[in-house]
Amino acid sequence: MIVLSPEQAVTIKNRLLPERPGPLIGAHVLNTGHGACCVDRWPAPRAAMFIAADNFSFVGDAMAFNAIELQARVQGYVEIPEAFLPLLKLAFPQARPWERVIFERRMPVKISAAEACFVRRLTRDDAYHLWAFSPANFWISKTWGGPLGLAASGFAWGAFVHDQLASVACTFYLGEKYEDIGVGTEPQFRGRGLSTACAAALCEDIEARGHHPSWSTSPDNSASVRVAEKLGFTLHRRDLLYLVGIPLP
Repeated sequence: MIVLSPEQAVTIKNRLLPERPGPLIGAHVLNTGHGACCVDRWPAPRAAMFIAADNFSFVGDAMAFNAIELQARVQGYVEIPEAFLPLLKLAFPQARPWERVIFERRMPVKISAAEACFVRRLTRDDAYHLWAFSPANFWISKTWGGPLGLAASGFAWGAFVHDQLASVACTFYLGEKYEDIGVGTEPQFRGRGLSTACAAALCEDIEARGHHPSWSTSPDNSASVRVAEKLGFTLHRRDLLYLVGIPLP
């Protein structure tokens, strides 16, 4: 595989599938410069693999890649078209499907502010708050290259309790039309409505940009589903990711 420069990668934007609610790995890589785009050849690539942290997405001709190339590069969460499934299973016979539910917010819902917290947009100066997040929530910044990238992006909102960052909602994947949301709340602050308050502020911000918020989670994550429903999200579709070399979340 050949890793493209950001300038080269942008030239294949028309290869991406039409946007819809849910993970937007390729669009995020192209829109933010965080991540990588690999192709089978350059110029005139037949297929591309987009990587955002440990998230992978494929487009193009499945015959352009081989199993050995995938084995050398893929470990994490894989979003893959049906045409690529035989290749994925050949490269990773132990790859496991992980059910996902994808929600779309069609009607804004007004959410009351959570008690005893202050919600605001994060700035570059808040990177140290994200560095201090617990291991359970450190994933929240990974598609932005880490805490500094997310804090400086302008796409994250935080709930603070006594000057401690207790919850974060961010645009986890930035598309041209949709923005898929990630939310993380520190264990000791859960159950207080902080994630709902953060995500509500983020949704308003997304809609002010003329974009549409989407929400991706697993069907057994009842807490995440409840927050989505409170915010006015409704089910768009059921989907699958494939887990390669990592445990079931």
